[in-house]
Amino acid sequence: CRAEEYLLYSIPGVKFEQLELGKWHLSAEAIPLPAREFRAAWVATVHNLDWPSRPGLSVVEMKKEAVAILDRIAELNMNAVIFQVRPHADAIYRSTLEPMSYYLSGRQGAALEGDFDPLAYWIDQSHRRGLQLHAWFNPYRVYHHPSSGPVSDQWVVKSRPELVVKLRKVGYWWMDPSLPEVRDYTVNVVMDVVKRYDIDGVHFDDYFYPYPAYNQNKDFPDAASYKRYQNAGGKLEINDWRRDSVNQLISQINDLIKATKKHVEFGISPFGIWRPGYPTGVSGLDQYNKLYADARLWIKSGWVDYLMPQLYWPINAKKQSFPLLLDWWNEQNDHKRHLWPGLKIGDPEELIKQIGVIRGLEYTNSGVCFFSVKGLMGANRKTAQLLSAGPMSEKAIIPSSPWKVTENPLPPEMRWAWDEFGDMVVNIDPKDGGYFQLIINEKKDGIWMPPTILPGSIGMFRVNKGVEAISVRRVDRFRKISEPVVLEVFGANLSS
Repeated sequence: CRAEEYLLYSIPGVKFEQLELGKWHLSAEAIPLPAREFRAAWVATVHNLDWPSRPGLSVVEMKKEAVAILDRIAELNMNAVIFQVRPHADAIYRSTLEPMSYYLSGRQGAALEGDFDPLAYWIDQSHRRGLQLHAWFNPYRVYHHPSSGPVSDQWVVKSRPELVVKLRKVGYWWMDPSLPEVRDYTVNVVMDVVKRYDIDGVHFDDYFYPYPAYNQNKDFPDAASYKRYQNAGGKLEINDWRRDSVNQLISQINDLIKATKKHVEFGISPFGIWRPGYPTGVSGLDQYNKLYADARLWIKSGWVDYLMPQLYWPINAKKQSFPLLLDWWNEQNDHKRHLWPGLKIGDPEELIKQIGVIRGLEYTNSGVCFFSVKGLMGANRKTAQLLSAGPMSEKAIIPSSPWKVTENPLPPEMRWAWDEFGDMVVNIDPKDGGYFQLIINEKKDGIWMPPTILPGSIGMFRVNKGVEAISVRRVDRFRKISEPVVLEVFGANLSS
């Protein structure tokens, strides 16, 4: 199939009313399927790390930069983007709950020209390329460094000052995770996006309670909250109490997403070490007692669809061994959720080796996410070239989530026609909606060719001359694949 023509929404010389029902049939033949692997990159908006390149760009410039990023991700045969929509109690989208981010316009709370909605645009452009978009939230972070301009009255420090605390590092504010009101506030922000936008996933990173340096290595300023808890009869020690507050948020978010939009995945990318000494010989930050994040509990309890521990260390690191940590996280995965580690783009050869280690893991669902997309753009060509020539030379479908019990998608319904050039054109019946991707195979000389993956947004595609048959399968929002429907091109009674 000619890939350069797949994204056409109409084809010259063909009218929809000319299309006729083809003689399609279900097939029991062994028709090749694509590999299953999650391949994503983080796109950070905080401090304009990845997008937009600076505050105050025009909407045209913002769109141009977004398209360049998504085109590169698609060119590398990746299949997802993790897009930061809430850097710190602000919004990279239209919201009535929090102000529009400073990183967009250069003024917190300022609308963009033409009422442009960045998240809606990123979703649309991602789906046009067959890419999932996971909305990345920071649940408690309120502010890093004040901007040069005034802050919005809608900012939580002004609108709900009782929910936040000021850290010792100048310009740093944080929500108090122990407060039920904070949990309600955060849940409302996340679920507002889940309900209003066609996202494919909700994503949290490693920021729960702040890293110690943000408060100049002093204890988090929640003594008054803990005292109220004790006075009300609470018995947990302060560290357990802090972890319990975060755990309640994670469990609640997971339940609400599943009850609202079952196909939306919930994933977290915690710091790569759970605790020093786990596994033996590993040392580093104790996220359990410093960030109060019990990521081991989350995956053991099945509260996430995927866990993406940030394993930013090389394979041969003595005290943070990449393969040892990866094996340890895999051992905690009692519910066999997706384990897709995060890798930091640095030495390209090391990155390729790490992907090989991940693929060798004794677990069926391979996957990886890169921090960050900037390392794949512009002058950073070597990493992209090695990925294209090696582990990502072919496209892949994101693994499905077996714990989400759903019906398999129905086979697609299609029509065909000959165009004015004598080529066969296939139209996907618009009434047969609900699919995210299509898998196309062509048969030549009695052999089924390797599959091509197309975005579900296409309406029509051409079939190459000399093809004996074509197979089409639908991939739904749960990444489940339908039975193949086959048209015997030259065996059918076709008329031009």
